[in-house]
Amino acid sequence: MEPLTEEEVRTLFLNANALLNGHFRLSSGRHSAEYWEKFRVLQHPDIVQRLCGEIARRYADAKIEVVMGPTTGGILLALETARQLGVKALYAEKEDGKRTLRRGFTLPAGTRTLIVDDILTSGGALRECLELAHENKAIIVGTAVLVDRSGGTVLLGLRQEALLTVEAVTFSPEDCPLCAQGDPVREPGTTFLTK
Repeated sequence: MEPLTEEEVRTLFLNANALLNGHFRLSSGRHSAEYWEKFRVLQHPDIVQRLCGEIARRYADAKIEVVMGPTTGGILLALETARQLGVKALYAEKEDGKRTLRRGFTLPAGTRTLIVDDILTSGGALRECLELAHENKAIIVGTAVLVDRSGGTVLLGLRQEALLTVEAVTFSPEDCPLCAQGDPVREPGTTFLTK
């Protein structure tokens, strides 16, 4: 399979109308004029297959045994990446504010594990999955994300792959020029909010 370039990944997102412009409150609490709406991409199985195929290609020689992803988008990516690698997928769900394996799933010690997620901004979900894997004494081979919005500044101390790296401009709510202009804030996944 031919490698996907960053420009091809960007085009897949743009064609799916997944790069939104406006005034957004991110899960980190920071504000931004752009939002990468992963679910507009994840609704297309053919696009998911291509993106996860690129992740699988990059880790093809890593002897992965399990692909883990956090809820919600990471679960879809974990399943398809695992399918393409011919291994199991595990899902890191939130329970009492912490990532956990539920539904009787286990991650045996020594299991060679790849952790995947959709959009990296601050690295919170990936760090939670890394902690879960460490608690289970898994061998963490690396991580992969579709889009790294941090511009490559979030470093996790192991192999990291991003299909697309962008430098998203964000603001604290106190310093947000969009708030200063009175633009209404949207919180992705919720209804329109006011300042």
